[in-house]
Amino acid sequence: MLDSLLPILIVVALALLVVGAARRISLWRAGQPAEVNIVGGLMAIPRRYLVDLHHVVERDKYMSNTHVATGGGFVLSLALIILVHLFGFESKILAWALLAATALMFTGAVFVYKRRQDPPSRLSKGPWMRLPKSLLVFATTFFIVTLPAAGILPEAFGGWVLAIILLAGIVYGLGEMLFGMTWGGPMKHAFAGALHLAFHRRSERFGGGRSTGLKPVDLNADTLGVEKPTDFKWNQLLGFDACVQCGRCEAMCPAFAAGQPLNPKKLIQDMVVGLAGGSDAKYAGSPYPGRDVGNANGGPTMTITDGLVDPETLWSCTTCRACVEECPMMIEHVDAIVDMRRFLTMEKGNTPNKGAETLENLIATDNPNGFDPGSRMNWAADQNLSTMADVQETDVLFWVSDGAFDMRSQRILRAFVKLMKAAKVDFAVLGDEERDSGDVARRLGDDATFQSLAKRNIEVLNKYKFKRIVTTDPHAFHCLKNEYKDFGGDYEVLHHTTFINELVKEGTLKLDQFKGGTVTYHDPCYLGRYNGEYDSPRELLAALGIELAEMERSGFRSRCCGGGGGAPITDIPGERRIADMRIEDAKETGAELVAVGCQQCTAMLEGVVEPRPEVKDIAEIVAETLVEEVH
Repeated sequence: MLDSLLPILIVVALALLVVGAARRISLWRAGQPAEVNIVGGLMAIPRRYLVDLHHVVERDKYMSNTHVATGGGFVLSLALIILVHLFGFESKILAWALLAATALMFTGAVFVYKRRQDPPSRLSKGPWMRLPKSLLVFATTFFIVTLPAAGILPEAFGGWVLAIILLAGIVYGLGEMLFGMTWGGPMKHAFAGALHLAFHRRSERFGGGRSTGLKPVDLNADTLGVEKPTDFKWNQLLGFDACVQCGRCEAMCPAFAAGQPLNPKKLIQDMVVGLAGGSDAKYAGSPYPGRDVGNANGGPTMTITDGLVDPETLWSCTTCRACVEECPMMIEHVDAIVDMRRFLTMEKGNTPNKGAETLENLIATDNPNGFDPGSRMNWAADQNLSTMADVQETDVLFWVSDGAFDMRSQRILRAFVKLMKAAKVDFAVLGDEERDSGDVARRLGDDATFQSLAKRNIEVLNKYKFKRIVTTDPHAFHCLKNEYKDFGGDYEVLHHTTFINELVKEGTLKLDQFKGGTVTYHDPCYLGRYNGEYDSPRELLAALGIELAEMERSGFRSRCCGGGGGAPITDIPGERRIADMRIEDAKETGAELVAVGCQQCTAMLEGVVEPRPEVKDIAEIVAETLVEEVH
């Protein structure tokens, strides 16, 4: 009985998988066109899965090994099941290989079961709690039915009672593993995840690459930004469907930890609701802080912020990319959030709190606080700095950024100038020709203003000759380096910590040893996660004899200061301030000084009520150790 029914069951399950796949693909294809290399992408799946995806998964060794066993065992088992039990290949080698594959899958499933006995709060529950049982049943039943084919047990072993039990297990296992893969269930991510790797919106991220610049908006499009799910690119919708609800993004999100109404995992699941239509009533993970589950409703052509996602959720994001960096499925949460902000800002004019005023200032005065553009160089009145208009050509163009208008940031600028002069660097500034880089406008969703600022800055930069641009502002650094390329501005751009580190290594700066107490270092998001610069600041501090007391969350897992993405401007309330949490991280190290490499981080961390560690930019720390020659 089982021998005759098994091929039929496999064919039915595979047919339902194909029908479900076609249905799911039609939902994704309702999104906007996106150019992809179909053949190249499909061919790249094995490497992207085994190398790029597992590079992220491997950070948790337990889950890495579990995933290799369960995922690898399942894929291998399914291929061999088709050969042995559907096509009837009578090969003991294949049968033994199938036994080994199902045993591997069973082993992984045991670890999944152990994980689900006391799951971390970040993991979604609900249907995911039956995943271990599904994996165990599938692996066990196909292991047993393969024993006769391997010559270990005789045919019809166990009689009709065992046959019925195995039949039930096969129906359940095939249903969960294959039917559920495309129709909904814990295995849904497997199908979507594989295609997401093939057709990822940022294919540059694979093979060790980095891609963090936001995609430009076509300002001639009918709708600016994303109003409804079908306004997303089709491969973005595919990416949302790849979410495994592991909650790693949730655990890393500074806004979620601060009690603001954002949970990146819930946001992605809301996007899945939107693309298919319905409500979030079946969502079984952590809600947005302060919001109940079950009230969100949406559909493919319904405005997202009219019932699916509260605008405050979108404005809570600091764009720190901690969620993206941590996601094992390489989903791009920040892209989606900014795309939806673009609609709110450019189409609806709904930028909260001081957002609208900031954007108006940028348009009127080329800086977010509305200062007189002619006062940009007042901080350097006594510095005798060369301007590009005067010299026309230089080695280093010092991009001052909007710290020029802030008294605290001016101390950082002056410290950096002091170091460049001591090292006899040939440098100049743009002076009053420099405008805001456009970072704030772009993160707030006003791509029109960003593009205007970028094009005008590029026009000015292209008038002059220089080898590299150096700036103390990681946000401007990111824009100039990664986002101006889309508009014809391709420059070598360095952060000032990288540049100072070069000067120290070359021996052009004579430094004494640091005489202070314990120091910790805060990684700015736009320097670290956005641009991968973690080493230079640390090497520079080490050159001063500083042995860092690293915070628990440092490097690519550094906690945001709360100052990015226009968050201080939109100012969505939470239970506590992100900057306060970051200072608590620093206090736990026993540090007396927090070294930073960002003007915005300095402002945010110094805004924390004392007592707290002192906060200084690395340029200030190095300048204080500078041994000045007496002539």
